[in-house]
Amino acid sequence: MSAPIVITMGDPSGVGPEVTVKALAARDAALRAQTVVIGDVETLTRAAKSTGVTLPIIGPKDDGDGIRVDHIAVDGLPGKFGVLSPACGEASFRYIERAVQLSMADKAACIVTAPINKEALNSAGHHYDGHTGMLAHLTGSKSSWMLLASERLDVIHVSTHVSLKDAIGRATSQRVLDTIRTGHRHFQRMGVENPRLAVAGINPHCGENGLFGREDDDQIAPAVAQARAEGIDVVGPISADTVYYRAYNGAFDLVIAQYHDQGHIPIKLVAFDTAVNVSLGLPIDRCSVDHGTAFDIAGTGTANHENMICALDYGARLTAAKRG
Repeated sequence: MSAPIVITMGDPSGVGPEVTVKALAARDAALRAQTVVIGDVETLTRAAKSTGVTLPIIGPKDDGDGIRVDHIAVDGLPGKFGVLSPACGEASFRYIERAVQLSMADKAACIVTAPINKEALNSAGHHYDGHTGMLAHLTGSKSSWMLLASERLDVIHVSTHVSLKDAIGRATSQRVLDTIRTGHRHFQRMGVENPRLAVAGINPHCGENGLFGREDDDQIAPAVAQARAEGIDVVGPISADTVYYRAYNGAFDLVIAQYHDQGHIPIKLVAFDTAVNVSLGLPIDRCSVDHGTAFDIAGTGTANHENMICALDYGARLTAAKRG
């Protein structure tokens, strides 16, 4: 078969295995045949049992219909759901490492990631703030961006997993400009010839001409001006308390958020179960569910797999949209 979409199973103790098997069971057999899960066979077998999925767990190149698994053996897995474990953190890392190796060798078309637990990951000695930073390191990328995509609102972040104090410092004119350029290129790749971008201000009311801070005038506005000079259809800074409403109602294709919560809160309000996390700026394609490991319900079979279906659909769109 052609290079498949690969799903990394995520933390073996979380809901990743469950939403993975449920989403694959809900897909057409032909699409399922073009998807390989990187993970643990025993864990996925337990997940299938807990969710009532009857498809067999098979090898990545086996004939017939089933859930294809590239098994990665990791010692010390707890063998049950809902447990915070360094072994699960190690497994999460190895699944992603394997997926990156396949993608960099053109043996995987796109990576779709199930959720990992950052505490487990760090307890295993892998000190990353999440998937995006890990993928940037594994691919040798100097910069990366998080895009949250949904049906009516898309947001790309200038910074993500840092303190609010550090986020303000990271919103330099160069980083904001690079974020605008990255979002613009991505939307062109996805078929929007002239995407309309808006940049959210960092202070209330964009600082009110310095009354509430100078960052919007000194850091954000110069980046917008430079991007416009390059022919990008971008406006801003626009007060964050109105720009998302305007984008949701069709005024813009993409909003540039200055920090994590400024972008995540509106997306999770309007698309909690359907938003997809997309990594930009990498030499490979990766998207993900936009939820956590949910240890409290892991193993019960009740985890909602709609977000994984949306992530797989976006992965298929990325695969169809060739890189420029």
